[in-house]
Amino acid sequence: MKLSQFRYPLPQELIAANPPLHRDESKLMVLHRDTQTIEHRTFKDIIEYFDDGDVFVINDTKVFPALLEGEKEKTGAKIKVFLLRELNRETRLWDVLVDPARKIRIGNKLYFGEDDALVAEVIDNTTSRGRTLRFLFDGPYESFKETITQLGQTPIPEEIQLLRGITPEDNERYQTIYAKNEGAVAAPTAGLHFSRELMKRLEIKGIGFGEITLHAGLGNFREIDVEDLSKHKTDSEEMYVPDYTAEKVNRAKENKNKILAVGTTSMKAIESAVTISGKLKAYEGWTNKFIFPPYEFQVANAMITNFHLPMSSMLMMVSAFAGYDFTMKAYKEAIKEKYAFFTYGDAMLIL
Repeated sequence: MKLSQFRYPLPQELIAANPPLHRDESKLMVLHRDTQTIEHRTFKDIIEYFDDGDVFVINDTKVFPALLEGEKEKTGAKIKVFLLRELNRETRLWDVLVDPARKIRIGNKLYFGEDDALVAEVIDNTTSRGRTLRFLFDGPYESFKETITQLGQTPIPEEIQLLRGITPEDNERYQTIYAKNEGAVAAPTAGLHFSRELMKRLEIKGIGFGEITLHAGLGNFREIDVEDLSKHKTDSEEMYVPDYTAEKVNRAKENKNKILAVGTTSMKAIESAVTISGKLKAYEGWTNKFIFPPYEFQVANAMITNFHLPMSSMLMMVSAFAGYDFTMKAYKEAIKEKYAFFTYGDAMLIL
């Protein structure tokens, strides 16, 4: 398929600037693949579509405060640093993006916080915007991470920052309620719709939760710049599938229960850790899997996702799962019915 097939007109006002008041009260569009029909519900109604023995695969990654604002040595020029990946814990080496990139050279020192609480030295250029920084920090690793947490901001997507900036509310609302393994720079947004009350009600009904960890990276928001999708290369992301999750999912599959992937990150993880016979296996490593139509899914038979921006890799995965024509029909209806799009927007359940 071609990139241009995933272009559609999205009115700017449908991009949600803020999360809904209550997590589980966003709108929910339900797509039935077998009958090609669409229902309009509320997210908490999701419980009606699942039964005892079904399994939800959830991504327990935790977003860390990856946005730092600082100054360049001598000139005092303001710079923004987006922490992408820790390369070496001992030597405090990090892969980062810097803005504005053209002013930052190898050897420059960057200062963050009052009284220069954190200092970094640029030691390498990785891409036009990317750099490798070494943080010059005396003290234990825990103190270093604590300093970053105090100085850093929640890295909500640029589209939302442009609409209204970053607020203290984002610290809590840009995390799922089950986030625990820190390492993502982007939230697994489908999971943002779950409240503690809804999780409890699902558990009481006998629905199981299988945790995976996929540390979502900035690649989720990078523009795809090739028309032929088979030539697109995605960034690698670190992921883990524990034994107990593989066992839980495989048991549900054998019993012909529903297996629901909560979000594109969960779907990517389980499709990256599947055996030839279609079983989920324990896995620890990296994935750069890019799913677009046509694609045969091996594990999940249901999926929750948000409404994604035009020409995004997430929209392509959804189209592969629901079918391209059905997905485009659903998006047209979502625009007509004024569903909220993107990170803090409404949800879609595909059955």
